[in-house]
Amino acid sequence: MTQKVLEKAYEPKEIEEKWLAVWQAQSANCPKAASTKPSFSMVIPPPNITGALHLGHALNSTLQDALARYKRMKGFNVLWLPGIDHAGIATQNVVERRLAQEGKNRGDLGRDSFLEAVWKWKEESGNTIINQLKRLGASCDWSRQRFTMDEGLSKAVREVFTRLYAQGLIYRGDYIINWCPRCSTALSDLEVNFNETDGSLWHIEYPLTIRPKKGGRKGLVVATTRPETMLGDTAVAVNPNDERYAALIGKSVVLPIVNREIPIIADDSVDMEFGTGVVKITPAHDFNDFETGKRHNLPVLRVMDADAKMNENAGRFAGLDRSEARARIVAGLEDAGLLRATEKYKVMLGACYRCSTVVEPTLSKQWFVKTGPLAGPAIKAVEDGSIRFVPKGWENTYFDWMRNIRDWCISRQIWWGHRIPAWHCVCGHITVATADPTACDKCGSKEITQDQDVLDTWFSSALWPFSTLGWPDETDDLKRFYPTSVLSTSFDIIFFWVARMIMMGMKFMDAPPFKDVYIHALIRDAQGQKMSKSKGNVIDPLVMMERYGTDAFRFSLAAYAAQGRDIKLSEEKISGYRNFCNKLWNLTRFALMNAAPEEGGAAIVIDKASLNMADKWILTQRNRCIAEVNGAIESYRFDEAARSLYRFVWAEVCDWYVELIKLDLKGDAGEERKRAAFAVLALLLKDVFKLLHPFMPFITEELYGFLDNAKRGLMMEPFPVETESYPGEAEAMEGVMDVIRAVRNIRTDTNVALGAKVEVVCRTSDKASLAALTAGAEYVKQLAKVSELTLSGSTTDAPPKGAASAMATVLGATVEVLVPLAGHIDLAAELARFAKEMEKLTKELEGVEKRLASKEFVEKAPPEVVEKERARLASLMDKLAKLRGGLGRISGLE
Repeated sequence: MTQKVLEKAYEPKEIEEKWLAVWQAQSANCPKAASTKPSFSMVIPPPNITGALHLGHALNSTLQDALARYKRMKGFNVLWLPGIDHAGIATQNVVERRLAQEGKNRGDLGRDSFLEAVWKWKEESGNTIINQLKRLGASCDWSRQRFTMDEGLSKAVREVFTRLYAQGLIYRGDYIINWCPRCSTALSDLEVNFNETDGSLWHIEYPLTIRPKKGGRKGLVVATTRPETMLGDTAVAVNPNDERYAALIGKSVVLPIVNREIPIIADDSVDMEFGTGVVKITPAHDFNDFETGKRHNLPVLRVMDADAKMNENAGRFAGLDRSEARARIVAGLEDAGLLRATEKYKVMLGACYRCSTVVEPTLSKQWFVKTGPLAGPAIKAVEDGSIRFVPKGWENTYFDWMRNIRDWCISRQIWWGHRIPAWHCVCGHITVATADPTACDKCGSKEITQDQDVLDTWFSSALWPFSTLGWPDETDDLKRFYPTSVLSTSFDIIFFWVARMIMMGMKFMDAPPFKDVYIHALIRDAQGQKMSKSKGNVIDPLVMMERYGTDAFRFSLAAYAAQGRDIKLSEEKISGYRNFCNKLWNLTRFALMNAAPEEGGAAIVIDKASLNMADKWILTQRNRCIAEVNGAIESYRFDEAARSLYRFVWAEVCDWYVELIKLDLKGDAGEERKRAAFAVLALLLKDVFKLLHPFMPFITEELYGFLDNAKRGLMMEPFPVETESYPGEAEAMEGVMDVIRAVRNIRTDTNVALGAKVEVVCRTSDKASLAALTAGAEYVKQLAKVSELTLSGSTTDAPPKGAASAMATVLGATVEVLVPLAGHIDLAAELARFAKEMEKLTKELEGVEKRLASKEFVEKAPPEVVEKERARLASLMDKLAKLRGGLGRISGLE
């Protein structure tokens, strides 16, 4: 290492801009086609083209990038494939809102012109999030960026649809689906958000058509949360085991309001405990009723149209919005004397995941994937360990859904997306083909029209791991990088995406799409609350990167990414890791300032014969750190890797080793010792930069460039490996450090002046401990400001007069550390100071304890205020404990 000048202040913005440009010009991120290295591959979960970088993106991309950089340095041929999703409903909504500002709608433009407008918007704004991911430092192979509607992926989508249709696994039929009146499209079950809402349960009497006996039942009382759908009732049902209604099964009732006769049927699905045990059956507007209707061959009657208004089948209520119809129907029931009761009731209300409009279960002709045959192999792949979930507990979530899976509605009534490759003929036949046909493949007629619907966005996303690698063509990439190594994603799309990728991978590749599924944590605010704009607790990644630097932001995310636990993130935590960046910067400046010019820039070689116990200690700690980081990253415990690195750099290299070798670097112990100490420091620096690079790529690249042998980018350097350890010397050094800590604690507790040197006596009967302290005596003198150090093998002699004591551990033996305080403190003044400070702290503590003991305060105060008080309580108790310790040290002195 030669003497170079490093700027005094760390300015992340300039460094990040510099290295982003360098990386863009290099091909270090790109896997080599002819490489003999083992492959490691990941596909990025494609963000929506409508999106901007949020904390979830930032966390997942940081962890994926850490894996990619780590694996490159470990000798793998790495492909991290990026891309973006066309996001059908979301993107169409964005463009439609822009048209609305111009006083237009998509109908005014027509399908072709509207799609041109969407493609134009995509070219103008669709890469926003990609540029933000690049700024985050994501080392994807950007030359391979894919789009779910590019030519290659469109080819794959058509191929999959055509094959599944030919095998009877895609079908079209009337089915009850979730319908969004605002987006005018079908939604899969997963695209509906259910929330508990305050509602009502109406008890309505349906008069019997048979004349009741004197004093007998005149009708059946039905309990419903949706009276507006009763206009579409085609039966009422009771449980066949319900003795109350056994005699009425097969009879009929009159449907109130419309006076239509409908049958009384028996079905095992009816819950005898719900309401009166009688339920209305509305096959066109309820999922369970649809299935009941199929079992009993009931007619299906739709009473609402696509915008959730009552249709012609609703009689005099036709044209009314569903909510207005509900109010009028309830009023009509009251007037007719048929509303028996109304009670408050909690309702699970489904809403569109995009626009939050209440969805309407309705009968519609849609396209479906028959998922049962696809689910079996996908379940088995996880059961037999071909795919591993990390943390393992998420397997249960996966199994629970997959073992109860329903057919997947894949058609959407919008224009933006993969148009369904099916053509309808006047003869009634449907032609499905990968290429646009010119005639019906049954009757030969040229009067065919393509289906108007597009595919669910998740259909193309389900093919992502193999379609992006060139399938259905048998490409080299597909052979080399499929199955991918790991998928990193969030728990909320296990159903939407992960499960469907596994089904499609097993079906079309006969192999799982990835070996590991790592489910990362959810980020909440510092109090553990979900972040939302309405709460004002959202942390903007772009603001944090601008304010504290990208490396500090990335390291913060990694440091708190514990498996199975939500991340409580705050700006203060990010700020703290900016200090860590400053520490790295200053450590490098210190090393450069102490570097001696080497002839020809030759590498500094460590001479083992010149190593002392401090060198051997830090080299042993280095090996421990390397092992911990390797083990943690390989098992996706990113937080443990980050903590190990932070502890090694800050607490061991900076706080201890640098202080231990300062006099050596000045040359006080001779030139040979100076060279040895600096050689170790230089090695540590190089390894620290390499170890930290997966998490902090910018600052490590910059600082690594100041080392002599940095011939190429840090990303291409090999990851550090463990070398010789010195466990005996390391343990001895730990003992010396424990003595230094003991002296420092006595000085602090007894308020000895900072610059004053003290005498120290260490007593132990253990010979090995005495030998270790003898070897490390100069370190004790230097770091604990000791004028005279006495090492005694006798533990029975009377201690020095007026000495404060503490215990240390050296090589497993107890060492008594004594510091005579005569001339260093005014005992009476110190006792008075302790008493005053303890009185003040005790009063503060009592006030906080009283506040937290108040049930009203804990329940009504904002959570963050309560949490702050609890933290204050812990801090006050810690301070009080330290004061008592210090008082104990001096109270027995004479």
